[in-house]
Amino acid sequence: MLRVLIATIVIALASPALAGQRVTLRAEVLADGPVTLGDLFENAGQASGIRIDAVVRPGGSVSLDAAAVQRIARSAGLEWDNAQGFRRIIVRAGAGGASPGLRGGESVEVLTYVRNLNTGDVVEADDLAWGEAVGAPAGAPKDAEDIIGKVAKRPLRAGAAVSGRDVTAAQVIKRDDVVQVTFRDGGVSLTLQAKAMEAAAVGETFKVQNVASKKIIEALATGPGRAVIGPEADRIRAAAAPSTLASR
Repeated sequence: MLRVLIATIVIALASPALAGQRVTLRAEVLADGPVTLGDLFENAGQASGIRIDAVVRPGGSVSLDAAAVQRIARSAGLEWDNAQGFRRIIVRAGAGGASPGLRGGESVEVLTYVRNLNTGDVVEADDLAWGEAVGAPAGAPKDAEDIIGKVAKRPLRAGAAVSGRDVTAAQVIKRDDVVQVTFRDGGVSLTLQAKAMEAAAVGETFKVQNVASKKIIEALATGPGRAVIGPEADRIRAAAAPSTLASR
């Protein structure tokens, strides 16, 4: 982070003539080795050769924070409005960075783990990279954002292809937590305190025990210490079908 800050300051001092130049993110961002603003943006002009603090290895990729890229670009005199609201930018190896021994038609591009992960570890952007493999696993994600922020369900090996079955949504409710359970229907809204009988992630149904009546009911988790029952829970389930809220 310090290197990025220093690079930003140097760029700001070195590029006053480029202020306000509007640029567009490339439809496919490719690089071989150090990533530059020219790799990321069309019409970067004199700023094309300015490097970002990232390197793409042969056959791999890097994931960049879009907000940080936007700040560096602005310091270089480039204006990227990020109208699409990207959170991360995946930079993949270009034509010159293909893995040795892999020929066209013999492999597919898949998301892989950069390091070993233990059960319960949260998957970070830096834990993932695009690579080539013979065939993709069942449930292979098309976007790294589908995996980032989720929790490993079992030990995962560095270099292995990523499958959606490897991970689950982070739990927001733990067993024995006190949960505010809300019932809403039209203008009626009631809230009761309950004890969680099991853990749950956002969008998952779990059992709770009414603190007052000791009755056990099913609720749908909506956030840390919060859940809903009744028509609102039914609406959330219907909106999430056929996938679940916990899948993102």
